[in-house]
Amino acid sequence: MASPSLERREKGAGKSEFRNQKTKPENQDESELLTVPDGWKEPAFSKEDNPRGLLEESSFSTLFPKYREAYLKECWPLVQKALNEHHVNATLDLIEGSMTVRTTKKTFDPYIIIRARDLIKLLARSVSFEQAVRILQDDVACDIIKIGSLVRNKERFVKRRQRLIGPKGSTLKALELLTNCYVMVQGNTVSAIGPFSGLKESLMIKRELAKDSELRSQSWERFLPQFKHKNVNKRKEPKKKTVKKEYTPFPPPQPESQIDKELASGEYFLKANQKKRQKMEAIKAKQAEAISKKQEERNKAFIPPKEKPIVKPKEAATETKIDVASIKEKVKKAKNKKLGALTAEEIALKMEADEKKKKKKK
Repeated sequence: MASPSLERREKGAGKSEFRNQKTKPENQDESELLTVPDGWKEPAFSKEDNPRGLLEESSFSTLFPKYREAYLKECWPLVQKALNEHHVNATLDLIEGSMTVRTTKKTFDPYIIIRARDLIKLLARSVSFEQAVRILQDDVACDIIKIGSLVRNKERFVKRRQRLIGPKGSTLKALELLTNCYVMVQGNTVSAIGPFSGLKESLMIKRELAKDSELRSQSWERFLPQFKHKNVNKRKEPKKKTVKKEYTPFPPPQPESQIDKELASGEYFLKANQKKRQKMEAIKAKQAEAISKKQEERNKAFIPPKEKPIVKPKEAATETKIDVASIKEKVKKAKNKKLGALTAEEIALKMEADEKKKKKKK
């Protein structure tokens, strides 16, 4: 019989041979391991993956501004229909101004409540229902970026927000084309909806380079444009320019006090009664001026306006007088004349022509 020590040695030798027989993984690039193959999609989460459902119900609610109330009333039946497909209840409270989403016993997808929360957040930030409902898809994500706290100065913030939108929304449209995302600027937030890669991409050149399998693992800095930074900003000049006075080592002259002014005018030596009399005279003079101005304004209403000079009508010229007798004769001839009938002169000429024809025939 073999000793136990020999059996252990044989077992140890077998393990070492098995370790040596294991094939070592080939040296692969990290970029190939991290990249997702083209056309690959994660399988959809079905009820078979979670047949027992969720253990507890969870809910989320968010407030919406007053100006969104009318739109939410119209599109809320569509919101409920879209969420009922995933067994999620949605309620709209117009008194409190809030939207609430809640899971049910039939809900089987644990992440659908997060997507429903994002849906009501997007609706509250003035995103249309047609765009917001895309968040319920597995390959679509969203991000609500707060831009109100980036700049302290309100005027500068408004200018930068307008620069993001561009003239007639051209800059915003270009961003949507570059990133394959829907971008909505509203108030102090920017809402973006699109694929995960589109939320991070910012240049069309990168998208074109990503299509080439050879350039995926290489640096793209040589393909990207390089711009020189120039400080073009100019300081705004103030409306009132202060001119600096010439420097003098002597201090400015001391301003005169009230006593000095009274001494110069002679009021300092007057008695109290005389000072009061002067003040009353000055007050009465001001009152008289004010009364005279008011009287002039009242008298303006009684001043008659200047009348326009009367223009005499021009006499009718003798050449333009109408001959009534000639008009009556024309009217009589027109009445006697039948429609399509010949005049007396035309009948006489016709008779002469007939007589000449008869003479020629004879």
